[in-house]
Amino acid sequence: MQDFVIVTGMILQALPMGEYDRRVLVLTKERGKISAFAKGARRQNNKLMARTNPFCFGTFKLYEGRNAYSLVDGEISNYFDGFREDLEGAVYGMYFLDVADYYTRENNDEKNMLSLLYQSLRALLLPSIPNELVRYIFEMKALAVNGEFPGVPKDITILSDTRYAIEYVATAGLDKLYTFVVSHEVLNELSQCAGEYRKRFLLKKFKSLDILEEMIKK
Repeated sequence: MQDFVIVTGMILQALPMGEYDRRVLVLTKERGKISAFAKGARRQNNKLMARTNPFCFGTFKLYEGRNAYSLVDGEISNYFDGFREDLEGAVYGMYFLDVADYYTRENNDEKNMLSLLYQSLRALLLPSIPNELVRYIFEMKALAVNGEFPGVPKDITILSDTRYAIEYVATAGLDKLYTFVVSHEVLNELSQCAGEYRKRFLLKKFKSLDILEEMIKK
C-alpha cells in the first residue's frame, strides 16, 4: 500500500514540468519546506490545477516516495483570490513568498514562518493598513522568527515612535502584528531601518523585489 501523509501549508512556487505536470514548493507546518510533483496539474480540468497555484493555503495529501513527494490532492481553505484584482498586493505577496522560501528548510520547524506568511498576506488585503507598512513589519518579523533580529539600529537616529514600533514588531505575537498604523515620518524611518536589515541579512537578489520597487517608483 502507498503511504500517504497529510500536511497543512502554502504553495510558494509552482513550476512547469514536462507537458502537463508541475513541481511545487510547499511550506508546511509538519515538515518544513518540501518539494513535490503534481502529475497532470497543468491539464485542463484536472483537480490539481487550481490547488497548486502560489498562495494556495490548505491541507495537501502527499505520497512519500523513496526520493520525492507526489502531491495527489488538496483541500484549499484560502486561495487569496483578492490578489487577482490587486496587482500591487499580489507583487508584494510574491516577494513575501520568496522571502519565506529563502529562510526555510526541509524538516525544520517552520510553523512560525508559515503563520507569519499567512497573516502577512491577509494583511495585504486589508485596506486599513498600507502595503508598505505590512512589508516592513514582515521583513523585520521574518528576521526575528529566524533568530537573526539584531535589535533597533544604533547607528541611525530615529524617532521614539519608530523605535517603539520596531521593538513591538520584534516581540509581539504573530496574531498581534497588524494591529496598528504609523505616521508618514515613522513609515519613512521604518523603510530606512528595514533597508539596513535587508542589506545585512537578506543575501539574495529577488526578481519579485525588483518588480515591486519598480512598481512603487511609478
